[in-house]
Amino acid sequence: MAIGVRVEPELEQQLDQLAERIGKSRSACVREAIAQYVQRFGQNDEALRQSTLIAEHARQTNWSEQVPDWSDWTA
Repeated sequence: MAIGVRVEPELEQQLDQLAERIGKSRSACVREAIAQYVQRFGQNDEALRQSTLIAEHARQTNWSEQVPDWSDWTA
């Protein structure tokens, strides 16, 4: 499947330089970048689950709880 993407000329130039430096085609670099993006951000279910757990913990924690007086504590 072919996908057309518009990028700024500077980004295109950087991509071309990178591709040449690592010995890959522009298309290969873009395919790898898309695959990494999908792998990283495609696991939305896990990210949502973790965010929910953090939010629940934050609601259960009493952040205004008094801190013990440690002035008499010695090492």
